[in-house]
Amino acid sequence: MPECSARISSLSRGFPPVMWFALILVILLVSPAIAGDVDVSAKGVIIVGGDRDYPPYEFLDRDGQPAGFNVELTRAIAEVMGMKVDFRLGAWEKKRKALETGEIDLLQGLSYSEERNRIFDFAPPHSIVHHSIFARKGRRPVTSLQELEGKTVALHKGGFMHEHIRTKGYRINLETTETPADALRMLAAGTVDAAIVASLPGNYLLKELSLTNVDPVAKSIIVVNYGHAVKKGNAELLAKVTEGLAIVKKTGRYQEIYNKWLGVLEPHGVQWSMIIKYGLVIFVPLLLILAGTVAWSRTLRRQVALRTADLQQEMQKHKETAEQLRVRQEQLLQADKMASLGILVSGVAHEINNPNGLILLNIPLIADAFRDAEPILDEYYRRHGDFELGGIPYSRIRERLPVMMHDMHEGSRRIKRIVEDLKDFARRDEAGAMESIDLNAVAQAAVRLVDVSIRKATSSFRTNYADDLPRIRGNAQRIEQVIVNLILNACQSLETPAGAISLTTRYDEERNMVMLSVHDEGSGIAPEHLAHLTDPFFTTKREIGGTGLGLSVSAGIVKEHGGLLQFSSEPGRGTTVSLLLPVCNREEIS
Repeated sequence: MPECSARISSLSRGFPPVMWFALILVILLVSPAIAGDVDVSAKGVIIVGGDRDYPPYEFLDRDGQPAGFNVELTRAIAEVMGMKVDFRLGAWEKKRKALETGEIDLLQGLSYSEERNRIFDFAPPHSIVHHSIFARKGRRPVTSLQELEGKTVALHKGGFMHEHIRTKGYRINLETTETPADALRMLAAGTVDAAIVASLPGNYLLKELSLTNVDPVAKSIIVVNYGHAVKKGNAELLAKVTEGLAIVKKTGRYQEIYNKWLGVLEPHGVQWSMIIKYGLVIFVPLLLILAGTVAWSRTLRRQVALRTADLQQEMQKHKETAEQLRVRQEQLLQADKMASLGILVSGVAHEINNPNGLILLNIPLIADAFRDAEPILDEYYRRHGDFELGGIPYSRIRERLPVMMHDMHEGSRRIKRIVEDLKDFARRDEAGAMESIDLNAVAQAAVRLVDVSIRKATSSFRTNYADDLPRIRGNAQRIEQVIVNLILNACQSLETPAGAISLTTRYDEERNMVMLSVHDEGSGIAPEHLAHLTDPFFTTKREIGGTGLGLSVSAGIVKEHGGLLQFSSEPGRGTTVSLLLPVCNREEIS
């Protein structure tokens, strides 16, 4: 210290005052900039770490700037969430340790494992990474990690496969490298027997480095989830990243980024022979079709022009007749559409029911098979520890698989219900099925049919059947279908089981019709929706499985019977639906 003081003193004696002033000014100007670089995260900037040499996921480009799929995806998430990010790409192992110590806030690409899950918190995966074994051409291929035991293998230091091999205890001589590219270079040079690299980065690097003597020999030996990770306990940042990823996927931005970096590359070096071949196969027929279309269009224009002239003359002479013709044409067009829809529905329902029937039949069998195998798998799990089933640890799949199969079974049953509604919508009964029936008996059968649904929906269901109710003429099965639809709609409208449902029948002497009313104390129907309740595919319950066909089919059945469907509702107070059917005359009863 005395020696330093003496040197500073000697320098100060030979330093002009103007130079001292300039030095102090420079220090004052530079200090804020230096201070500003010290703590970026303190100003609300998220420090994002990543591997500098892991293309195409993340890497430093030729200008030293962060690039790749992970980088663009993280930028998109930050943009929709209003976050500022600063990328710090470097040696992978150092960046991973930096997340543990809190030097960075987020790793944008980390493969999931149970061991890592104890250290970090993971967002939902944004990618699936397949790991492959690479070897030199001409060598005997291998198909698994077990076949590499006793051999020398190069792989990325600190990567997922490095941890996996150490954890599982494979007897493999490992040569760790700083980057996946170094591992492939060692393999190409012949210093190791094989290299283990993620499939996509490995194939990408083979092209970039022109390593023509190396090929993947075992693909997808390990499949892992790959995504963002934060330090354990950083729930706020994890929630933002999770929400941002969901938004980016919903808006289609994720798919754009995926196609850019991870999609299939366009082939290069197309030959002229291929161009000519595809030209003959594709463009010549297109030209012929275009020529035919132009000719047909010209003919059509002439026909339309002639017809338009005729119509204009008719409109001038017979305006009222032309208006009636227009209305009738619209009615015919609508009738044709409905007839075409019926034909289409019948064909589609058949095509859907066949494969869906296989799904409904096979899913319970698969579930039973898994339940039968579960004790064996559990015993193996207790003796040997966790193992992978379908690329996922058994400790996780054993809980998720039954839920997944239940969801698939419920989805298949939903498809079946929709198809049945479509078939009912398209079906037409023959008039010969009409007969004299007792509405009370039909209503009681309908109530028995949906008894389970009624008991689930309400604790208060009342019926009041009128005595000596006149008989009606109709199809008992079709009328029962209408009553079932009305009761199920009432059940679905109840918000709590405390709400009541009542069914009553009576004779309307004034109109000589039998009336059945279903009243519920549910949420009611908005006034603007009442006029559309019987329109095909209109529903206010689509979120709970409504198809919009029940009341439409019911209205068609009632119309065929010469009856009426009337709706009365007040939002928040409930709904009453009345079914009116004409009474049989004495000749029809006998």
